[in-house]
Amino acid sequence: MADFTLHDLEKRVQARARAPADTSYTRKLLDQGVAGCAKKLGEEAIETVIAAVGEDRGRLIGETADLIYHLLVVLAARGVAFADVEAELARRTQQSGLEEKASRQSGREAAAPAMRKPKPRPRQAKGREQGRAGKGA
Repeated sequence: MADFTLHDLEKRVQARARAPADTSYTRKLLDQGVAGCAKKLGEEAIETVIAAVGEDRGRLIGETADLIYHLLVVLAARGVAFADVEAELARRTQQSGLEEKASRQSGREAAAPAMRKPKPRPRQAKGREQGRAGKGA
């Protein structure tokens, strides 16, 4: 099956998504929503890591196949085409991997302060007690 590509797998995922849930595992996954599909993707990622570290080559290949399939299911659940991922990868090849990674991290750092929750203030028992006493008096 040397001619089989990720695009072929994506087409199969799309076709199976249109099948009834009683005959299609892909449809069953998609019926769980994005969160269910993402959870399964996470499980497959962990199994792939375990296989990479401590299992044989065949097991790693099988787990990687599962991981890629479940990634394509998540993309389908979110309405993202694999071509969009390829375009992003192509864009990233315009610079070295280290430069590209640094540019993504600096972008995150710029956005990070706006996304951070304010730190809770330490409780001041004395002030709170005084406030309550003042209200009751």
